[in-house]
Amino acid sequence: MAPIRRVALTAALATTAVVLATPATAFADGPSGADFGQHVRTCAQTMGFTGQHNPGMHSGYAGWDGMTCVM
Repeated sequence: MAPIRRVALTAALATTAVVLATPATAFADGPSGADFGQHVRTCAQTMGFTGQHNPGMHSGYAGWDGMTCVM
């Protein structure tokens, strides 16, 4: 294999390894499950929940966009 191809292949493999190793850190800036739990606790204490306004109305953590409680 020519030296230039070896360098190109090594660079491509190194880049691929870095990209595959970093997806978990890409989501670190978003809200976590613990943040959602705190949100639910705060809402329950400050405004209460009813049959029409509760954590399940937004599909729980999966549907939560990080917003705070709104009356």
